Amino acid sequence: MALLSIVLPAYNEEENIVNTAGVLSGLLEEQGIDYELLFVSDGSRDGTFSEICRAAEKNSRIRGAEFSRNFGKEAAIFAGLGMTKGNAVIVMDCDLQHPPQVIPQMWKLWQDGAEVVEGIKVSRGKESLAHKLSAGLFYRIMSRLINMDMNASSDFKLLDRKVVDVLLTLPERNTFFRALSFWVGFRTESVSYEVRERQYGKSKWSFFSLMKYAVTNATSFSTLPLQLVTVMGVIAILFSVVLFIQTLVKYLSGTAVEGFTTVIFLILIIGGFLMLSLGIIGHYIARIYEEVKGRPRYIVSRTTWEAASDTAETDKIKE
Repeated sequence: MALLSIVLPAYNEEENIVNTAGVLSGLLEEQGIDYELLFVSDGSRDGTFSEICRAAEKNSRIRGAEFSRNFGKEAAIFAGLGMTKGNAVIVMDCDLQHPPQVIPQMWKLWQDGAEVVEGIKVSRGKESLAHKLSAGLFYRIMSRLINMDMNASSDFKLLDRKVVDVLLTLPERNTFFRALSFWVGFRTESVSYEVRERQYGKSKWSFFSLMKYAVTNATSFSTLPLQLVTVMGVIAILFSVVLFIQTLVKYLSGTAVEGFTTVIFLILIIGGFLMLSLGIIGHYIARIYEEVKGRPRYIVSRTTWEAASDTAETDKIKE
């Protein structure tokens, strides 16, 4: 019988673990789907991992791991992919904003031969104005940078085991899971869904964290920002040529005046372009530096199966 693995990255989600485990377990058992749930605590500062351990004690199909510190959602996703055993793997948010009711539809498409099933958002649900604006800006930037419509896409998707194995062989440290699932190809189907409201807790994404996420993923997946440096250089050259011609014409006609303001303006424009260009190049050099060091994407400090083993050994000693 085919096994379905579900990877659930979690950061400070102690309020959601029990509910999420119960909802998913009930749904999958009702549908007769053999499954495992794999929670990955991304260096949470609350009791997220403790709740995962409690859920694992009650249900042997639930497993979990915790990072030594916060490494980010991308690292949590790839850690989960590497620990799964299923023939197909679904990645979804731990807060159930990705509706579980869509899972049977994804499973059916996989059984019919789909190797990647993308979850496509038709509605973002109820969000604060600030979060909608920041998320909208994030997706517009990402769509332009990687030439892919990211507004409706999400991390909610099903991958066949062969696709998971391909992703795990990629040597890069700075990954962008959402775009890489498009990049690898394979036979792809899609399902639509509406984002649900959180039952517990608040979103961990702020405007600044989304912008940082956008910049990091854009530079790890696209070279377009580097091409913008060339564009800015061309604009600066054209502006300088126009200004030079204007100055020369005025000089030859005897109407030239002191251009102190123009000089300052020109210096500011070129200086701004230069500093922005250096910042873009520096960010790419930083990405190269991180890749060359070859440090692991994440460090796992604890797992539920190790914790269960330690508990069993302790009980045996007491006996």
